[in-house]
Amino acid sequence: MQQEETEIQEVKTTRKITPPGETEPPQKVYQKKKAIFRTYQVIWYVLGMIEVLLIFRITLKALGANPSSGFANLIYALSDPLASPFSGIFRITVSEGAVFEWSTVIAGFVYALIAFGITELLQLVKPTTPEEVEQNVDNQ
Repeated sequence: MQQEETEIQEVKTTRKITPPGETEPPQKVYQKKKAIFRTYQVIWYVLGMIEVLLIFRITLKALGANPSSGFANLIYALSDPLASPFSGIFRITVSEGAVFEWSTVIAGFVYALIAFGITELLQLVKPTTPEEVEQNVDNQ
């Protein structure tokens, strides 16, 4: 009697396991990150413009610039809506025609904190990969 040799055929199946948080296609995740990055750029650009106006205002007032001159008038007109919510917080220092508005300095700090807070808030909605989560958790 001959023993029949039976061949055992092994079948392997593979499945793609999607890590948690990567349910979106990479292109869509990239587009979201790009939009958030552009938003960061816009926020910091706007903050830069605000800070430049406030610094010009502080400098012109501290040097006693003539408010009826064209440039000084323009800077005061553009920066007044930004500085007026903070006016009256501190006294204005006046010395020989030079004026120093402490409230304008406070305004600059507040606007910087607001911009920082908004960008940090956007970090919460930014899509992350498991590797980014692992790296950030390990570094803290």
